[in-house]
Amino acid sequence: MEPWIAITLLAAGLQNARSALQKKLTERLDATEASYVRFCFAWPFALAYVLALVAAGLEAPPLNGRFLAFAFAGGMAQIVGTVALIRSFSYRNFAVGTAYAKTEAVQTVLFSLLLIGEGVSWGAAAGIGISLAGVLLLSPRTPRALAGTQRSAWIGAGGWFGIGAGAGFACSAVCYRAASLSLDGSYVITAALTLLAATTAQTIVMGGWIGRRSGALRRIATTWRTSFWVGLFGMTASASWFTAMTLQSAPLVRALGQMELLFAFVVSLLLFRERVRVTEVAGSALIVVGIVLVVLLR
Repeated sequence: MEPWIAITLLAAGLQNARSALQKKLTERLDATEASYVRFCFAWPFALAYVLALVAAGLEAPPLNGRFLAFAFAGGMAQIVGTVALIRSFSYRNFAVGTAYAKTEAVQTVLFSLLLIGEGVSWGAAAGIGISLAGVLLLSPRTPRALAGTQRSAWIGAGGWFGIGAGAGFACSAVCYRAASLSLDGSYVITAALTLLAATTAQTIVMGGWIGRRSGALRRIATTWRTSFWVGLFGMTASASWFTAMTLQSAPLVRALGQMELLFAFVVSLLLFRERVRVTEVAGSALIVVGIVLVVLLR
């Protein structure tokens, strides 16, 4: 198995665990506050990760303007994606909210072409399209909604938040790849520096916004027992994503990352005890087929 594949699968599993914990946090925090937890509690771990790599002998390359610009842009796009994803959970169940966000695989292709001029093969594009069909199969809440003529009735507010999350994550993925590739040095340290730069920007920018709310930071601090793990899983997942996207193009990494959806169905059934329909199982099967094509025909 190629390193980027193993790293991507690890990232998908860790991200799913982080999202599940964040959903638990929404019982005590609103969507924006729960999103901020993912950044501010991850920052110390990101710093420790970079320092550990340097201590292990990896030389940190000098930063440049292109790196800082793309790392900042990616960080802001990820904030938008994270807030939208958590908002989607309040409208649809955990698995389906995650499914809509997985449209990021297709959206990543578009952002990759627009921002850095990087595309994918026709075979990989076909696989991504099949996966998208699986995602769309997951979307109808009822057969009646599927037959409806109004798109808003079919997708619903939760779906639009999920699609918005996908756009945010797609844009951030491409920006992070561009930032990491702009540095010289080992792919491990360049990915780690990208993570630290983005997390620092996210913690400062979103912290300034959150701090304007009365008692918001205090509420967040009271959730530290759960938030500690959100930060740890979030940082580890991000480090894995960034490393994989340094090794391979962002669209292919994000396409394989749709395996997270299968993890989400397991969490939805076993942890949240939410009902999963037959069409959702069929949709997940299409996603798996698409992912296999992406890996084989890239």
